[in-house]
Amino acid sequence: MSTARDLLFVTLDVPGGHPVEQGDLSLALAGAELLDLLAGGAVLLIGDRLRPGPRTLSGDPLLDEAATRVQGEEPYESVEDWLWRRGRRLAEGYTAVLEAEGQLTSVRRHRWLPSRPVDRTTPADGSADRRSAADRWAAREPVLTALAATLGVTPDTGDGAPAAEPEDETALTVLAAVGDAVTELEGVRQRRRVENAAFDNIWRAP
Repeated sequence: MSTARDLLFVTLDVPGGHPVEQGDLSLALAGAELLDLLAGGAVLLIGDRLRPGPRTLSGDPLLDEAATRVQGEEPYESVEDWLWRRGRRLAEGYTAVLEAEGQLTSVRRHRWLPSRPVDRTTPADGSADRRSAADRWAAREPVLTALAATLGVTPDTGDGAPAAEPEDETALTVLAAVGDAVTELEGVRQRRRVENAAFDNIWRAP
């Protein structure tokens, strides 16, 4: 299974310190796709730019689609540019595909709780992707745990030891870019909250 699919299931199954923002998840999913594409040779990181490698099929339609989105002509994209372009509403796309496959289901919440969404997505019982993600998470696989950490989801190690970090320089480059993008997006949200609060105060002023 792909790292992006595994990451999505981890965010649904493992409690984090706070709810995972869809924008953050979309950026992390784009990073997960890129890590798989780089590992498989479908994309090459030359300097700080991404270039398409030999066209191969992974068997995952979402990952194969991602490979076709890599710009094949100059100017080639940076990792950061890829994350922002590919990551646009990517979480919604993964959720829709996995629901169509029967890997996810939507649970209807009580309508008398207006502060919560009406629907909540949850992994389907017996999902093969869910089992794959759980096994990889239990093994504390470095790439998956590092991606989840950018979303505030960390494994319960029991012994207090930190999860191992990836040793591959290319993977570290992508993971750093994901972390920077998530931090930048949170900064945008904070500025909007401050601006909205200031606007509300203007209207409430006597």
